[in-house]
Amino acid sequence: MSEDRVTITPLTDGPLEVKGAVRINASDGTDIREADSVYLCRCGASHKKPYCDGSHKKDGFISTVEA
Repeated sequence: MSEDRVTITPLTDGPLEVKGAVRINASDGTDIREADSVYLCRCGASHKKPYCDGSHKKDGFISTVEA
């Protein structure tokens, strides 16, 4: 397994966990953030999109993670 590999794991009833050498770009291509891991919103309620701010908990977001 390469250390450069990025993995994306949907967390049950929560965000996408992205681990690896992560670079997030704006729509114009400029870098917004570089990190070793980030949590991205998938419920649509975050006030810090594209990042998760925990809003899924109070909004009752429910998801199923399938293998």
